[in-house]
Amino acid sequence: MAKVKKAPRPRAEPPKGFRDYFGAEVTERAEMLGRITEVYRRYGFEALESSAVETVEALGKFLPDVDRPNEGVFAWQEADEDGAGDWLALRYDLTAPLARVYAQHRNDLPTPYRRFAMGPVWRNEKPGPGRFRQFYQCDADTVGAPSVAADAEICAMLADVLEDVGIRRGDYLIRVNNRKVLNGVLEAMGLEDDAQKDAVLRTIDKFDKVGKAGVRELLGAGRKDQSGAFIDGVGLMPEQAEPVVAFLTSKGTDSAATLANLRAAVGASDTGAAGVDELSEIADLLASQGYGPERIVIDPSVVRGLGYYTGPVFEAELTFEITDEKGRPRQFGSVAGGGRYDDLVKRFTGQAVPATGVSIGVDRLLAALHATGRVGGQAEGPVVVTVMERARMAEYQAMVAELRRAGIRAEVYLGNPKNFGNQLKYADRRGSPAAVIAGSEEFERGVVQIKDLILGARIAENATLEEWKERPSQVEVPRAELVARVREIVASSDREGS
Repeated sequence: MAKVKKAPRPRAEPPKGFRDYFGAEVTERAEMLGRITEVYRRYGFEALESSAVETVEALGKFLPDVDRPNEGVFAWQEADEDGAGDWLALRYDLTAPLARVYAQHRNDLPTPYRRFAMGPVWRNEKPGPGRFRQFYQCDADTVGAPSVAADAEICAMLADVLEDVGIRRGDYLIRVNNRKVLNGVLEAMGLEDDAQKDAVLRTIDKFDKVGKAGVRELLGAGRKDQSGAFIDGVGLMPEQAEPVVAFLTSKGTDSAATLANLRAAVGASDTGAAGVDELSEIADLLASQGYGPERIVIDPSVVRGLGYYTGPVFEAELTFEITDEKGRPRQFGSVAGGGRYDDLVKRFTGQAVPATGVSIGVDRLLAALHATGRVGGQAEGPVVVTVMERARMAEYQAMVAELRRAGIRAEVYLGNPKNFGNQLKYADRRGSPAAVIAGSEEFERGVVQIKDLILGARIAENATLEEWKERPSQVEVPRAELVARVREIVASSDREGS
């Protein structure tokens, strides 16, 4: 009889492009999302939690920066009685679900509808260093407000968010552009063929990589890339390409100069002129609230995602330098972006509904806070009540309950208590500030021993004799003073960590 093969054991690792998040990371993210929530609510936005799964039809063709409809998502077909039901997909962002929610509940929602949403999104794209298939986004959107005052408000709120989570003023810049201005440039070029317009848009999107000269070449006959391969160009005449170059390089010494340059770039286009007027109004509205060009600036070089948006677009860029994996200095870059998208709800209702919003890349923003030293380091664990005698477990549980009622994070050691040294090693691995120790002798005398693990680690490294005498690493206190003494140690460790 043939020997039955055992099923192979599953690999103990997540799928490619996914990762696990542990205590400190989860806590840091939750604290940052809490601060962002406070800002969003301060601006009058309400929370919305929508389904993580949508129909592929509802998600549509609006995935930013992806030309292939309905690709880039994790999708599957739901089986029905006929064996072929709806195609479903994990959401790739938080905006497409918002459009579905608003279209479905618009008669019950206030207009404008101001909502914020936070949660994971999924993209079926090739993973890379720092690029995962599941990541967190944190959005805020206003649906039903046609005025660019809504766009200006989003920009101001984004600035407040960055500063409230710990990005210092001077370390970020929110840059604002307008899709209507680009449409005006296309009109000034005299382009009528949609395929040629799309090719121009793709070329503009490469401006930050190839620069002014590269854009000129790609709008013309073409250019060689860094590998030496030749990339065919759009085939425009030099005079046709000039409005695009003028648009991309029109940033002046101040907003007035930039706006004047943009008016020249759009020529006689009414659409382009309307876009410049909107940018001018946004600049005035922000200035009236104290958000000057050192925080929010008109910048025509913001071109990413212009195929998705219908009006103002904005991007938050962190301007401080970091060192990459090869030791080279570079700017941190973008952590948030958004803009006006007036056509998204129309897919469901047939009627144009104005909308504008912003999406913050949570993981990127957390990485920035780590880079600036605003978060990170050893997370403080719970106070550990050690177990010297199994028969006294109820008394140990009474101690930990007392600590918890006082608002102190604490736990009883629930492993094998036979080796006391292992209990202290456990407390060290948890990052515990203190350990509570009590055996039969301590119980008889009505006292407990409290070991200051933070100070103990410092003494082991470099504390002086005077420091040790002033604050010994282990003290004996009456049982009634347990909470007060532990609170002192926890507070002291908090001060030293900050």
